[in-house]
Amino acid sequence: MTKTPRFHRIGIVGTGRVARALALGLADWSDLPLLVWGRSRERAEQLGGEAAQNMAQLAEVCDVIALAVSDDALNSVAGELAAVWPEHGAGFVFHVSGRSGLASLEVLALRGAKTAAIHPAMTFTGDPAAELRRMAGARFAVTAAQVETAVIAHRLVAALGGVAVDIAEAQRPLYHAALCHAANHLVTLMAGSMEALANAGVADGAALLAPLVRAALENSLTMGFGALSGPLLRGDSETISGHLTALERDCPGLLGPYRAMGSATLDALEHGGREVAADMRAMLRQSPSE
Repeated sequence: MTKTPRFHRIGIVGTGRVARALALGLADWSDLPLLVWGRSRERAEQLGGEAAQNMAQLAEVCDVIALAVSDDALNSVAGELAAVWPEHGAGFVFHVSGRSGLASLEVLALRGAKTAAIHPAMTFTGDPAAELRRMAGARFAVTAAQVETAVIAHRLVAALGGVAVDIAEAQRPLYHAALCHAANHLVTLMAGSMEALANAGVADGAALLAPLVRAALENSLTMGFGALSGPLLRGDSETISGHLTALERDCPGLLGPYRAMGSATLDALEHGGREVAADMRAMLRQSPSE
């Protein structure tokens, strides 16, 4: 097996959750100690390397720099780094934003930097050791304009134990929308279900849902939409009507999401060639009391 080559010195801009996980994962791949720049020198030193004096030092001595900052701060941070970029600097700069591609780093590319977007498709909760373990086998979305920069990006992903997946610049928004739809909306979905169970008198809704939801998740990841079961698949209008009545009475905040997801499920069934009853469609479009 080919060993991933090391880097001379890796720099990190940022001291938040993702920055801490990157620091832990990349420290052993940097010949010299990590160099970290953050608004707080104390927090920068906590990442295990050395705190940079300023961004100019990062630009001067690091061959790889990670911008692990918030999405909203990315453009301004890239601009700050570009302003102090060495005249003949050719280091590699990447960011870890999901929504952003190469456009946010264009100011650096114009100064001669090699750039890429490398987004780990996972959540970060502030436990760097656990997050580093989850990186093993995790997918990282890589967007790079040249083969040379893609190779470096893939090396970094391999150093973290991940698997690189190339995403075109134009497809970054669609890629990120897919992730948010799956992960963020799942949280909303689960919270709504647990609220409904609480209103139904269930003391521990999470424990009740866990086996069912875990099985549904595993089945859907393996089988896609073929994992669907339940009353919409069976065309059981009376059951759906009973759901809508109960939600309107006892958990009205969940009524809108339930109807929207039900309609989306019927759309998918029709797209797959199944016939959907008109009364089922109408039922999900309006309140049962109408």
